[in-house]
Amino acid sequence: MVSISLKRSDSGWTRFLPCLTWLPKINRHTLKADFIAGLTVALVAIPQSLAYAQLAGVPAYYGLYAALLPVIVGALLGSSPLLSTGPVAMTSLLTAASVMTFAPYGSEQFYSYVILIALLSGIIQIGLGIGKMGQLINFLSYPVLHGFINAAAIIIGLSQLPAMLGLKLKNSEHFLSDILHVIEHFNRIHLLSMIFGVIALVLLLVMKKMAPKLPGVLIVVSLGTLVSWLVGFEAGGGMVVGVIPQGLPHLAIPKVNFQAGMHLLPAAFVIAIISFMEAMSSSKIIAIKTRTRWDENQELIGQGCAKIMAAFSHSMPVSGSFSRSALNLISGAKTGLASVFSAGIVLLVLLFFTPVLYHLPKPVLSAVIMAAVFNLLNFNEFKDAWRARKDDGIAAVVTFFATLMFAPNIQNGILTGMILSLIMFLYRTMQPDIVILGKDEQGVLRDARRFHLPKLHPRLMAIRFTGHLYFANVAYVNDSVLRIVGNDPELKVILIVCDGINSLDASGVEMFINLRERLQMAGITLAFCNLRVKVASVMQRTGLDTIIGQENIFVSENQALEALNRRLNGVNK
Repeated sequence: MVSISLKRSDSGWTRFLPCLTWLPKINRHTLKADFIAGLTVALVAIPQSLAYAQLAGVPAYYGLYAALLPVIVGALLGSSPLLSTGPVAMTSLLTAASVMTFAPYGSEQFYSYVILIALLSGIIQIGLGIGKMGQLINFLSYPVLHGFINAAAIIIGLSQLPAMLGLKLKNSEHFLSDILHVIEHFNRIHLLSMIFGVIALVLLLVMKKMAPKLPGVLIVVSLGTLVSWLVGFEAGGGMVVGVIPQGLPHLAIPKVNFQAGMHLLPAAFVIAIISFMEAMSSSKIIAIKTRTRWDENQELIGQGCAKIMAAFSHSMPVSGSFSRSALNLISGAKTGLASVFSAGIVLLVLLFFTPVLYHLPKPVLSAVIMAAVFNLLNFNEFKDAWRARKDDGIAAVVTFFATLMFAPNIQNGILTGMILSLIMFLYRTMQPDIVILGKDEQGVLRDARRFHLPKLHPRLMAIRFTGHLYFANVAYVNDSVLRIVGNDPELKVILIVCDGINSLDASGVEMFINLRERLQMAGITLAFCNLRVKVASVMQRTGLDTIIGQENIFVSENQALEALNRRLNGVNK
């Protein structure tokens, strides 16, 4: 009895504290593996955090703060222990794009809104997780997501051109205008900045291809910082990271401006959804590789808590990083302690090594961002979407161009794609495929037109359609049936094979009642077979089965055809 009670208690606690599933597994072997993995990830996370802070439009130390406490919270409360939480490119870009329309870029108000949007997006994710709405995230179709990601990758890369070229240009409300300004002011580029940025980008790409196991980001950033100090890059007009405060972040309740919060709420919702899509992709891969289960609702809560911790530690929104999670897995991480070790390395940097980062050139950070987003570009996904369904391909292309056109307000791009997907989904369901059936040599009912099959009986026709029968498509179904009837003057019985009808609403019930009356006036019987349980239950509750007549409702198609053929041939038994 005691063991059963303890098991139930553990099960309850692990539901709220998923870390309890892996904490008892820690031993000497896992400690060593997690430390190596944590160190490896930290060597990549530190320069990336500085780069993504630049992308988000906030001081560099925001990135380091985001790679500290939020990482630990994500590991302890998330369901995927090997998921590496922290600053990521997509979330950083969304953050900057969302806030820059409400506050001057680089102002204190801008920074406070970044913190606020971290808080709001975290609360939204926790709410979705508690409400067990993780499955609703799948409402964002992959073609729309791929179109958005490819466009966002281009925007992220091109947005780094001013910093890479040493141009100090103000951001406008239109991304394409900003790119034109870069071209217009190309004669004002800072040559040394361009040299630093281009060389760093080339080195990152070459090292990734030629020596992928080496910490290329750390090597390039270290070399860039060293050379910057030796040649006096800052004195020559170059932009560097500058002073990074030493020590731990100051924990405080974020200042909440309710008016600004209401304006930022739609953007916070988009950040919550998009950032979780990236975390979800990583978690799925980790679950497959490690043959473990993960809970999307718990991961929403974990990621939400990590964002709220980012807000409380004066930082920026975080998410699960695809690249660092993959590195965590490849490096042999066994438990969530690897992320704790990674955060520990970041802590050491904040306490003792921030002066070393002073001379880190911003063009090098731009190169880090550009190299990272190259992985996001994959235009073959457009072809795959088009081959699957033309409307999927259209959704991907429209989302891609809408995101580019709306930039920097790229959240509007994905909202456009989501609305378009919804419209196309409704359009598809409004016109379900209606097939006239015939019997093949094996006695199986199949598409008569496609397989060139004869009629089942001179006065009997069977049809099948697949999908949900609801208010948006009942008129189409009704008109299609009447059109079939009108083309066959000898018809006396029409049999609807219902194994493809997944659900039936009140509009569908009313349509069948009206259809039966019109067919009855024409001397035609309406019959049903192969009813699903849900559909049969609706028919019973609404009395539709009584109106149709129990003698016209059959369990199987064979039973229906046998009985209806006897009836048409004048045989009672």
